[in-house]
Amino acid sequence: MKNKTLSVLIALIVVVLFFFGIWQIGRMINPSLDLDETALLRFGFVGIGLLIVFLVYLFTSKHRMWEVGTREVVYMAIGAALYAVFSYLFNGTVFVVPSVSQVSLRPAIAIPMFFGYAFGPVVGFFSGAVGNMFGDALTGFGLSPQWSIGNGLVGFVAGLSWLFKGERKGVDAVLVVSGILTVLATAFYVMNPEQANQLFFDVEAGIFGDAPISLVAGISLLIGFVLVLLVRIFFRKDLETAAAVTWSMLGNIIGIGFAAVSDIWINGYPPAVAIVGEFIPAAGPNLIFAAILVPILVNAFAATKRQTGR
Repeated sequence: MKNKTLSVLIALIVVVLFFFGIWQIGRMINPSLDLDETALLRFGFVGIGLLIVFLVYLFTSKHRMWEVGTREVVYMAIGAALYAVFSYLFNGTVFVVPSVSQVSLRPAIAIPMFFGYAFGPVVGFFSGAVGNMFGDALTGFGLSPQWSIGNGLVGFVAGLSWLFKGERKGVDAVLVVSGILTVLATAFYVMNPEQANQLFFDVEAGIFGDAPISLVAGISLLIGFVLVLLVRIFFRKDLETAAAVTWSMLGNIIGIGFAAVSDIWINGYPPAVAIVGEFIPAAGPNLIFAAILVPILVNAFAATKRQTGR
């Protein structure tokens, strides 16, 4: 028990140290990577995110999903590196990825989702948090530690599926909860259809997050939920794939929601801006990729295990 607790604490401390190191080193290389006067508040939300993870650990510490050994450390490093590199490649400046009406495509989000589901919540959290922070540094646009924690929570919640391995009721319960949250968010868009998409930039057209959110972007979360529902139906006999996708969906909603809501305090955004202008345009495309890519990764991983006999 003590060793397990120490391992989890060390993993969380390493995340904070990595964040601080990237900030301090990055600011010397690229001034845009420096944080403004909100730095303390941003790291305050980093602390809140870490506290959430640790509290969940305390309530479920007896489960084997919290074991952090050499293998898990290796998976953390691989997951974080893959997420950082692919986030950088698909940021729109290296490989231009086609998108539809303000919906930014981030296929790399499937990496922390898969690593969390396959190797546990600590691996998923580390992969998402550290990978996103490093990816932001590579991109050079700026650092948002609280959004990196949000990405970590995406992988973390996906890993909590270990608590309900093989339980169909657990999968369906997550689907219902995610559906309710999706409807609430979409209703927020319906009530604020003219809200600007804070994540949409078109430099040539002089648009820097000030263009009204489009219909496709506004309902992207709903589109993603429908796709996940179809996956759940199609893979009704394959509980592993169904669980991976549904828990990844919940992780995406909670993690990106945490990051967007934090900007109500950090950037002084009204709730409509945080939910409609940030959360939906980020979480919607993520959910679409969860429905498409996570099943592919899970089945490829399962095939590999069958071949190797592990």
